[in-house]
Amino acid sequence: MQDREQIMQMLSRILQDEFEVPAENITPEASLYEDLDLDSIDAVDLVIKLQQLTGKKIQPESFKSVRTVADVVDAIEQLVNV
Repeated sequence: MQDREQIMQMLSRILQDEFEVPAENITPEASLYEDLDLDSIDAVDLVIKLQQLTGKKIQPESFKSVRTVADVVDAIEQLVNV
């Protein structure tokens, strides 16, 4: 069982380590595409990383509406707490 804070920390580490996003740019309101400069390929890589870390299969539909860091946290929280 992971809480939002743990999920946010995990996501922040991934964004910093894998995508070289500066830590100060990673806020709940930050847009993955505009603010963090991820592209669609990065988004797929992010989903794969999150699947490895959570051990859960992420359905593409659950990530279609994801636009911000908070959206990713919400999606992961729903996934791991099912």
